Amino acid sequence: MASLVVIDNSTKTIVEPWFIPFDIFILSCNVLSVTIAILLLIRIISDKTCRTVPMLLVGNSCFSTLIFGIAMILVISLTLEKDLKQIQYYDTLCIFAGYFSHVTCAAQNYSFLLQAIYRYFLIVHPFRFVWHSCRMQILFICIAWVFVFVFPMLYLFTGQIVYNVNNQVCELHHKLSFTVIYMGLCLFGIPISTINIIYSILVRYVKKMNANVTPNNTLVRARRELKMIRRTVILISIVCTVCFPFQLFLVMSFFNREPKYNFRIAYIFGELSKLCVIITLFLFTDQLKASVMKIIPKPTYTIGTTTL
Repeated sequence: MASLVVIDNSTKTIVEPWFIPFDIFILSCNVLSVTIAILLLIRIISDKTCRTVPMLLVGNSCFSTLIFGIAMILVISLTLEKDLKQIQYYDTLCIFAGYFSHVTCAAQNYSFLLQAIYRYFLIVHPFRFVWHSCRMQILFICIAWVFVFVFPMLYLFTGQIVYNVNNQVCELHHKLSFTVIYMGLCLFGIPISTINIIYSILVRYVKKMNANVTPNNTLVRARRELKMIRRTVILISIVCTVCFPFQLFLVMSFFNREPKYNFRIAYIFGELSKLCVIITLFLFTDQLKASVMKIIPKPTYTIGTTTL
């Protein structure tokens, strides 16, 4: 691996009063996100009615959120340790944590893209069953995971994941450069823009189906799938909205105007978005919600001697 660069050569660590409480808050959000993702995955695996292709893709989103949460727990645990000890250092684990956080963040975003692509084939090519098959979706999932592990290697093995003393993390140094633009495109630009493009295409396609003579069952199915992809767009919109500070700081870094503690601030909003995403994913997935409701005992009410 190429030699690693330390951004700030100062030997004194400044620990602001809000560092440790914020570290603990971020850790708590991650633990909660991971717990919810594990519970949802257990339910998907254990319920036979959830063994469908759409639920396979939802399960992949839950799994990517789980792994993303674990990666961020590792990152913030290292930060918290350094803040508590008021020391500054980095090692291979710090570099790996920075790399793995990019991998898992991208995995979450591309898991939503896979759901959008699946809905596209269901609406536009309803009779090309090979594209709807479980094997094809597993192939797409494998390709996505290979891609998210490979693309950050460009800046991992060139020593561009550096130790940021002020934020006590190992991250890609944000500045106007090809690497940062490449990271932004692969991490957010490609999946989010592609999802929005697919949604726009499908909206126009369903409108044409309404105008033309289309079998009622085909039209109903297309509208149902369009509703599902609209929910995916809402999920991505939540990520973009809550993570706006991260995007803002990234643009500000092009002009060397980013805040001193940009990653600490951005991580707060990032972890809130992860928590919102896993909760919204559950609420938006009717089949998963119905599966969970089956195991929740219904309350009974007693009126006199009669139990309702």
